[in-house]
Amino acid sequence: MNIDRKAFLAASLPWTYLVTDRGLCRGRTLLSTVESALRGGVNVVQYREKEAGTRWMVEEAGAMAEICRRYGALFVVNDRVDVALAVRAQAVHLGQEDPPPELARKILGPGVIIGVSASSVTEALEAESRGADYIGAGAVFATPTKVEAPALGIAGLAQICRSVSLPVVGIGGLHAGNADAVMASGASGVTVVSAIVAAGDPEGAARELAEKVNRPTAGGGR
Repeated sequence: MNIDRKAFLAASLPWTYLVTDRGLCRGRTLLSTVESALRGGVNVVQYREKEAGTRWMVEEAGAMAEICRRYGALFVVNDRVDVALAVRAQAVHLGQEDPPPELARKILGPGVIIGVSASSVTEALEAESRGADYIGAGAVFATPTKVEAPALGIAGLAQICRSVSLPVVGIGGLHAGNADAVMASGASGVTVVSAIVAAGDPEGAARELAEKVNRPTAGGGR
């Protein structure tokens, strides 16, 4: 894939961003849950898998990437640059302990979008200087999936949004009920896990969130 990454990102924003967690799917398959979310309006899916072997991940990520392509959604692989390369993913998302953006870029090439997690202005600025294309800022609110990360709050999220010229998406304790505040902070999207994956109706939960994300706000995302 050889794209103008900045133009592609600008055209796809704002983001209703889903991060997967098979343990929260309430008996549904992960792929069916993702497809339900896409029908509801999710336009970014990040495949996060901490337990499976590489072969399984490549097969599942390949299937998920194809579903995302059918819906015109951005497909992101969490952490695993090798899996992203194997399935020709459009994007990879890296944590602070993962390979740095410049190394991922060397492996994946110029057309792949690279996101980086940041929990402070310092981390966000460093990610930007090292070639990140967008920032995942959090945790915005306390969440059991990120117990080690102090909550930024809306004010902290807004500070990160102001500090960089990249799109910033909030993550951590987010749902349709607080999406308006996240978008008003200047964020370019809302990232959720359990608010969709663990919902009784993932499609309906995604639709409710997408309506909030796409609603014009005074703060305006990038």
